Amino acid sequence: MPDPPYGEIADLLKAGQVVPFLGGGVNLGARPPGEIWNERVGSYLPTGSELSRFLAGKSNFPSAEQHDLTDLSKVASYFVETAARRRLRERLHEVFDHDFLPCEIHTYLAQIPSPLLIVTTNYDDLAERAFAKAGHDYDLVVHPTDQKALDASVLWWKHGAKEPVAVPPNELLIDLKTTTVIYKMHGTVDRLLRKYDSYVITEEDYVDFLSRMTGNTAVPAVFMRHFRSRHFLFLGYGLRDWNLRVVLRNLKTVLPAAPRSATDEEEDEELRSWAIQFQPSPLEVELWNARKIKIYDLSIDEFVRRLREQPN
Repeated sequence: MPDPPYGEIADLLKAGQVVPFLGGGVNLGARPPGEIWNERVGSYLPTGSELSRFLAGKSNFPSAEQHDLTDLSKVASYFVETAARRRLRERLHEVFDHDFLPCEIHTYLAQIPSPLLIVTTNYDDLAERAFAKAGHDYDLVVHPTDQKALDASVLWWKHGAKEPVAVPPNELLIDLKTTTVIYKMHGTVDRLLRKYDSYVITEEDYVDFLSRMTGNTAVPAVFMRHFRSRHFLFLGYGLRDWNLRVVLRNLKTVLPAAPRSATDEEEDEELRSWAIQFQPSPLEVELWNARKIKIYDLSIDEFVRRLREQPN
């Protein structure tokens, strides 16, 4: 497998021409090799499989099969049935309410001066903390799931605001040419005001989110328009997750395509998108390629190190 085009990706990021998508794998760089997650220590974040097994143990999940125990959305749905949604939020808050260290990718993105739209499906606050440490202003936009009064809105924290305003997704007005935005597509932990904790995590949550996405009432329209003229950079995702495959399918209509000039008689040339994933399976490589996304096998930290080596 060839190396990524580090120079081009670095320059395009610095020019604000790339939309980074941050998945759960970006957080593994902060964990020492061989370390097993312990919920009582709070030194680093769990993987999706570890979080699933934790919730399964607490709810006495009725299966010992590994494919069931590591299915986070299925286990979370069972947890809600046995212990209530409120208790699930409390458990998740306990897991994510720690001063975890931002990883290299969070620090790297926070040091880019150009405005970026960063999309993450993670619940943690590592990106926010990295940007705050770098003194880099940003707005925060979160998809809520746990307050019925807000289920047709997104929550928007303007830079410096302690509380958000609720805005219908297609009425969100942010100038992405001047403003960096962290968009938390699947919710967030709110470590200051836990009433804004929100998690797209159960099977029912994903069905609702994807239904709204199909109806163009989930992802803000201003973001969807932005996507059309940008490269995508997927970091730390695995395509074995069915919900990510469905998200990508719904984003297909806005995957970037280069604008066609009036004198261009050739077919439109699609803008390239990339995925960085450590040790993808042959199936995942095939799935990424089928979506016309170039997949590269290396760790996120190694990828960032090589980006930093590129000349300015």
